[in-house]
Amino acid sequence: MKRILVSGSAGQMGQTLKELTPFVKEMFFDFRDSSDANITDQETLKKIFQQGNYDYCINCAAYTNVEQAEKTPEPAFAVNAEGAKNLAKACKDHGVTLIHISTDYVFDGTKEGPYTVEDATNPINEYGKSKLKGEQYIRQIWANHYIIRTSWLYSKKYGHNFYRTILKKVSEGEELCITDEQKGCPTNTETLVKFILENILTENKPFGTYHVTDGKPMTWYDFAKQILDEKGLTDKAKLVLATNYRTFAKRPKNSILS
Repeated sequence: MKRILVSGSAGQMGQTLKELTPFVKEMFFDFRDSSDANITDQETLKKIFQQGNYDYCINCAAYTNVEQAEKTPEPAFAVNAEGAKNLAKACKDHGVTLIHISTDYVFDGTKEGPYTVEDATNPINEYGKSKLKGEQYIRQIWANHYIIRTSWLYSKKYGHNFYRTILKKVSEGEELCITDEQKGCPTNTETLVKFILENILTENKPFGTYHVTDGKPMTWYDFAKQILDEKGLTDKAKLVLATNYRTFAKRPKNSILS
């Protein structure tokens, strides 16, 4: 039986894994959140790995507040970079394959077409820089890894994300001012979880970096409209195209992943 450690299990990816894995045969999943497996704490990780006898580690732990990371980057780098480094070291020491979730924000958004895994990275905000540093640490430390970049990740059931925020604002009667200045591929956490379960844990794909999305490019405005259409809320919602949309953190105009 394969034994799989899941770090960051309280987030939307971790909770989606919890929901879908009871049906997976011949695999044992050990779900850990930051309260009992803080990836910034090397000693705690060392004990967990010594006791766990794991075959894989799926790292769902991440600092994802893009705006706050621009103002105070230290927490983002602690989790996304140093935490990833700690996990890579622990995985190497115990012969565990690392599956790490990364982001489209490692790119600067200046390319006209979709980004491939071979394209040069150049993050333009602190969040993206912290995630890229994590990728670099993993590649330097441990060859037995899968780095999976995804984009605009959301769960319909769990966590704080664009999908759930849109529905919450509609229910509260708020106006939705959404930008069309950025383009990417919204990706359901179920898509990512199924890719990991069906393509990595069972097929032994070659180690390396992968791009996984739902494959349909759109703007945030398009995505909001799709959510409203899906829920039959188009007539009820106050959807407005935000012109001259500004955020504290720079964001890539195009982060479509091939």
